[in-house]
Amino acid sequence: MKYVTAEEAVAIIKSGDRVFIHSVAAAPQQLIKAMTARAPDLRSVEVVHLHTEGEAPYVRPEYARSFRTNCLFIGPNVRKAVATGEADYIPVFLSEVPALFYKKILQVNVALIQVSPPDRHGFCSLGVSVDVSRAAVHVADQVVAQINPHMPRTHGDGLIHISKIDYAVEVSDPLPELGAHQLTEAEIAIGQNCANLVENGATLQTGIGAIPTAVLAALGQHKDLGLHSEMFSDGVIDLVEKGVLNGEKKRIHPGKIVGSFVMGSRRLYDFIDDNPTIAMLDMAYVNDTAVIRRNPKVTAINSAIEVDLTGQVCADSIGTSLYSGVGGQMDFIRGASLSVGGKPIIALPSVTSKGESRIVPILKPGAGVVTTRAHVHYVVTEHGVANLYGRNLRQRAKALISIAHPAHRETLEREAFARFQMLYD
Repeated sequence: MKYVTAEEAVAIIKSGDRVFIHSVAAAPQQLIKAMTARAPDLRSVEVVHLHTEGEAPYVRPEYARSFRTNCLFIGPNVRKAVATGEADYIPVFLSEVPALFYKKILQVNVALIQVSPPDRHGFCSLGVSVDVSRAAVHVADQVVAQINPHMPRTHGDGLIHISKIDYAVEVSDPLPELGAHQLTEAEIAIGQNCANLVENGATLQTGIGAIPTAVLAALGQHKDLGLHSEMFSDGVIDLVEKGVLNGEKKRIHPGKIVGSFVMGSRRLYDFIDDNPTIAMLDMAYVNDTAVIRRNPKVTAINSAIEVDLTGQVCADSIGTSLYSGVGGQMDFIRGASLSVGGKPIIALPSVTSKGESRIVPILKPGAGVVTTRAHVHYVVTEHGVANLYGRNLRQRAKALISIAHPAHRETLEREAFARFQMLYD
């Protein structure tokens, strides 16, 4: 490993290379800025990543000849570029992204990562984001790392020896943090409705955002919960401190919180730092349905943009406009359904911020089906729970209308009657 400046480190990038950027809060901003500054010298560099926090200057129109972004998940910093055709998106389950690297479907020439300082044995840590980044590092021709004392050192799959790092740049940059969100009444109600489905001894999968926060906040009286989730945030800390989240009933990794990446406050980053009860593992393993199903009562809670009256779930787009990505929803929905006592849950507010119903007769034209009607079990809004498993189309429509916003139920009933005829006979 050779210590250099950011400018010297990114000099190894050549025109036509494929460059991987470390995920979420681990995105190495100094290296990103230095790479983008080389735009006049570069042509047709493909940039690949999941969601990344911070700026993504390489998607600006003026750099179109130099960089082309190929997203595996769409974050806010690249959403406009994808919408205007200046960036691309690959639909893929998160569990399968590492295979794209290992099979050289996406051959990585340079991996830009951010790690903790090396320990006395020469090992750095990928810290807050092991996810698909571990695979990218393993296959990359060259690895460039920001070494940052603010990066937590996490246990699990994220260790990387300095001998595997070609160039290192020392920085001292605080990691991006998620600000506190004041939960709405609807979000609190959704959280409580989901919590009512969670049994003692369940293994949870939940994500980042208002609804996961609301769910975790409503679980304070539960017992012996576990966590096996592709991502998690601050809400787990309070449950751990209360003794609610102890992992004692888990079949695999008992007593440990299993994740692949985290995003939250500095409190969360300090919580996972050198914490032997936290196992940050490769996404191909964490999101493998064969692994997920081995734990008991896996309760997977995922969000959606809209759900139609047959149970089809759109979670990645608003009509033809791509919003996020396939992600790991199907990995965990299916894994939970195969778990003994498992419960796959889709949770969403009944209306949009503009008052439009999110329970809809049909999905918007061009909307993507992330979770099929055959995979859906529970759908939850602030108005209740609809269990669709084993129900026919007419029964599903009736159940979904019952949890739609009251202002939209009459319209939905008319649409359902026209479609299914004898729905209300």
